[in-house]
Amino acid sequence: MPSSHSRAEKKRRLRALLARTGAMSLVLSSHEAVSWYLDGVRTHVSLAGPPVAAVRVSPEEDRILVATNEAERLIAEELLPQDRAYVVRVPWDLAPAQAALAEGYAVAESALAADLRALRAALTPDETDRYRALCRESARVLTDVAAAASASMSEREVAAALAAGLIARGIDPIVLLVAGEWRVPHRHPLPTASPLGRRAMLVVGGRRHGLIANATRWVGEPHPDDERILAVEAAYLDATRPGMRLDEIFAVGAAAYAAAGFGPREWQRHHQGGPTGYAGRDPRATAATTDVVQENHAFAWNPTAPGVKAEDTVLATSGGIEVLTVDPRWPTVHVDGRMRPAVMPFR
Repeated sequence: MPSSHSRAEKKRRLRALLARTGAMSLVLSSHEAVSWYLDGVRTHVSLAGPPVAAVRVSPEEDRILVATNEAERLIAEELLPQDRAYVVRVPWDLAPAQAALAEGYAVAESALAADLRALRAALTPDETDRYRALCRESARVLTDVAAAASASMSEREVAAALAAGLIARGIDPIVLLVAGEWRVPHRHPLPTASPLGRRAMLVVGGRRHGLIANATRWVGEPHPDDERILAVEAAYLDATRPGMRLDEIFAVGAAAYAAAGFGPREWQRHHQGGPTGYAGRDPRATAATTDVVQENHAFAWNPTAPGVKAEDTVLATSGGIEVLTVDPRWPTVHVDGRMRPAVMPFR
């Protein structure tokens, strides 16, 4: 359930932004912004569809615009009691964000995108607790499925087991990737009927309370580059400290490929990840991204090279990196002072 303490803190942050920018009101319209501001409500019906709600925020009050056919469910099951009075029903054939902007004198979310990312970055204590629980459970699902996998299973069978495990825990699977031995060169392998063979990659992105857990695991036989890609990941994690800019961290991680023995431009063959939380990547880090790391800021770096990849959801704090997607049953190796996932052999 949403937290009234987190909700109050987010109101404070957003009203300070309005005062700083001089905006009379702001319309939140994306899944990540609406779910963040309403502290974890489910904003979707179809995972591929637009949000069923938008929020018009002004210094005086919030107006939560909801499609008429979704309003009763959100009031009964999602919203905090104090938010229910601010629900405004709009016709099902009118997008809530469009209705909110039509009232006039409002700034669209896109105009303040970078500011809103900064507001979302520092997780509240309630959000941090929810995120730890989500990430632990997502990691357990990966362990359960990997421990039961065999070389003869198809990628789709494994994906179905991952989906079942996540959904049983109230986690929406928004990313499910599985690559068997013959498809591991693909960086984003949507599952097929192909068997796993001697080595396979399992990737999940699971959302609950608006937050997204991201993790990658390997099963079967080890690869000569497994530890080298973890060395690249270690460079990213070591540089991810409050106060650092994303472009600075990106430069450290990109340079780490050559230091680990990969081609110096290997980083150009796939995105490297970045901040996470209410979006899978919020934003995807590049050499031109200047967002600043904050205290209690979630990240999911995902360095890759042919046949290898590393990815976990972590929390950046002034005390160091806390890895959130952890299951003690998974085999590990020691890399740069951290225990990192090794390859789990087939049963």
